[in-house]
Amino acid sequence: MKHLWLTALTDVIESMRARWFMTYTAIFGGIVVLLFVFGLTESRIMGFTGLTRILVTYLQLTMAILPLFVLITTVRSVAGDREAGVFEYLLSLPVGLAAWYWGKMLGRFAVIFLPVFIAMTAALIWGVARGADVPWHIYGYYTIFLFGLSWCFLGFGMLISAMARTADVAQGAAFVIWLTLVLFLDLILLGVMIREQLPAETAVAIALANPLQVFRTATMMLFDPQLVLLGPTAFVILDNFGETGYLLWSSLYPLVLGTVCAGAGYLLFRRGDLP
Repeated sequence: MKHLWLTALTDVIESMRARWFMTYTAIFGGIVVLLFVFGLTESRIMGFTGLTRILVTYLQLTMAILPLFVLITTVRSVAGDREAGVFEYLLSLPVGLAAWYWGKMLGRFAVIFLPVFIAMTAALIWGVARGADVPWHIYGYYTIFLFGLSWCFLGFGMLISAMARTADVAQGAAFVIWLTLVLFLDLILLGVMIREQLPAETAVAIALANPLQVFRTATMMLFDPQLVLLGPTAFVILDNFGETGYLLWSSLYPLVLGTVCAGAGYLLFRRGDLP
């Protein structure tokens, strides 16, 4: 356990020295600043004002940026060390493979999740200081959703990194996966449904296998419990899950999916030709 936390701390320190981390932190901090500068706390859209509107906008922007950042930066963790020949040095140290692999994952999760969470919390604190009403239940759910989304794509990244032999191949695969999931949000899914005349339940099941779609729909449900924006699709979701059931699914599914992918990556990493 000690080696695991030391590996995690080492990865945190290494990440904080990298330029990508400064860019990543500045982007999410800048998003919050811009939301306040443009006065979204004073605007009214669909009946939502103040911090609720800030959180809704922030989460939608995060869904577009966070997964790509997580994948591109994480896939180099194992593949980059393999390509640089660092494994031979690591294997000479009294650190187990499990401690090294999961330690890197926990360290990378900390530097990925904390900037996003801190930026959202800073927006909440600023709103409280200005006398705005605090949507605590929405803030709590959003924290859980961000946690799950970060962990899910981190698991994707670790699996890709364990499978790829070079960092360039890993980054290319990461971009393809991100692009595929984004396209399946609307374009490809809609085309398949129309062309193949799939039943509504099948199309919704395909959509809800996509963690981005799960995240998107869950954030919508918090301010639109009837999912009016989704049209007839909402009836399929609400009839099969219900509001509480879907929020529970949205909280657990990304965590389980990310853990399964990370576990598969560890098995490949342990059984592979490490040097």
